[in-house]
Amino acid sequence: MTGVASQLSDIEQDALAEIANMGVSRAAASLRQMVGEQVLLSVPSVKIVTRQAAAKLVESGNTKKLVGVQQSFDGPFAGKAILIFPEAQSLELVRSIVGSEHSLEDVIDLEQEALAETGNIILNGCLATIANVLHRTMRMSLPMIVRGDGETLFEIGSPAAGGNLVLFLYIDFNIKNRDIHGFIALLMDLPSVNALKELVNDFIKGIEKQSSDHAG
Repeated sequence: MTGVASQLSDIEQDALAEIANMGVSRAAASLRQMVGEQVLLSVPSVKIVTRQAAAKLVESGNTKKLVGVQQSFDGPFAGKAILIFPEAQSLELVRSIVGSEHSLEDVIDLEQEALAETGNIILNGCLATIANVLHRTMRMSLPMIVRGDGETLFEIGSPAAGGNLVLFLYIDFNIKNRDIHGFIALLMDLPSVNALKELVNDFIKGIEKQSSDHAG
């Protein structure tokens, strides 16, 4: 598993970040309708890491209490997508969505539903756009809420976790002037990562061809 991070070239990282940003922009538009406020979403960086490294990254700032919305996906590449927030930020996010007039008890009651819906919008927006841009289709399961530390969310120690890799996307949220930071993690095996890389390289070649055609 050495050299995992180097498995994406700079141009592949840039292309994937650009595609992911298209996806979260689409998700932001759907969330904007839901909350009736401006929602800004961006993916500043993308990298491929091991599950162990991903578990440490989501606990940055020593936050061991995490909430994730998890969905399986299947298509030209397959795996599990998880939208992850520190627990404190997930309540902040739900409060932004359901309105600040609700009491904390109400927010906690509504949290599961609001998080599942938000996760569904963001993960579907992101994966559907990636598939769309790469001229493929993607099937997604229903969202499921998972809680725990990084090791729990990334199922470290389970037999299936062996050589699995994580495509790790940082996301910045801004709803009602609240800055909320989270992560999107796509857990995939090596064949799926390679299939995604091939599709991304086809996408890059297509853009390069368009540029040279215009230049010519």
